[in-house]
Amino acid sequence: MCDTVAPVRQVINPPNPYNKLSSEFVGEPPPTKLEIFEETATKKVITKAFASGWEGGWRYTVNCYRGCVHGCTYCFARQYHEYLGYGAGTDFETKIVVKPNAPQLLRAELKKCRNKMPHLDFSFATDPYIALESEYRLTRQCLEVCAEFRVPVSIVTKSPLVTRDIDILQKLEKVSVFFSIPFLTKERSNPFEPYTPVPEARFRAMRTVADAGIPVGIGIAPIIPGYNESDIPGLLEKAKECGATRAFMSMLHIDTPSIEEYFVAKMKERVPETRVAKIINSMKRERGGTLRHNSYKERMTGKTEQWEVTQRLFDFHSRRLGFNTKEHDADHLFDTPQTPTASSEPIQQTLF
Repeated sequence: MCDTVAPVRQVINPPNPYNKLSSEFVGEPPPTKLEIFEETATKKVITKAFASGWEGGWRYTVNCYRGCVHGCTYCFARQYHEYLGYGAGTDFETKIVVKPNAPQLLRAELKKCRNKMPHLDFSFATDPYIALESEYRLTRQCLEVCAEFRVPVSIVTKSPLVTRDIDILQKLEKVSVFFSIPFLTKERSNPFEPYTPVPEARFRAMRTVADAGIPVGIGIAPIIPGYNESDIPGLLEKAKECGATRAFMSMLHIDTPSIEEYFVAKMKERVPETRVAKIINSMKRERGGTLRHNSYKERMTGKTEQWEVTQRLFDFHSRRLGFNTKEHDADHLFDTPQTPTASSEPIQQTLF
């Protein structure tokens, strides 16, 4: 299946470090095309990934898709597309890999390991509710399997499509839905999240899910130093109005040179030059002179007093609005992931 996304959107990919050779277009690059690949050779869909702020220090994740049409320029999962031989730029946004047998694989795995599975997260490498989900319905089918096996579930998404599955979410014994909303307005979101649902649509979906009796939270991630720290109070207030009881935030983390190259290039296209300079300089101060973190334990936190101010800003407004209190613990699958600190273990398992 192959369709043109937009004639003005051209193929741009940093060199893939896993390929021996790289190439570049002579003249103007061609327009991007949306390509969908069905991966039938998949043998498992549950991935165990370290995350110090979560229950037991581990996350068990399910990914029905690889790549993401949302096109967030900061997405750390871009690097995983390079493992497949694709690029971390527009390839990640337009070459989408679908796992059509994911529900069957999940059922088979849970039959073997249900007693060892404290929870499942949807997802890790891509949004579980990208637009293709409306047709494939793989996330929905996997949630039905989780309901059958009584597996606790947590969902992190940017998409209002999650509201389609409220009937299944209500059948789950334990469930929570977090909406990733790092920017307060469409104008502030556009440079970094060009194809995601606008923040207002995500807040409306949050209200719909909360009104259905399902615990919801907000993930203010990433915080881009020098850009969206001032959005934190407004985001928390809006989330509270929409029924959220949990909240977390984390700093922008750029994992690879490829992601750095693409992120900076797109930022220069869409953000005023003076603001670009401010963001880059702020990031370098937090990262010790570079844009990338040096180790996993530094991945989602900063080093300067400015980051400490940002952390205190988040903590103050979270307490003021009643987020992350013990009275809500019983309503949630597990504690909200805490903003990581420098003491987090520098461990990360391979995703695929």
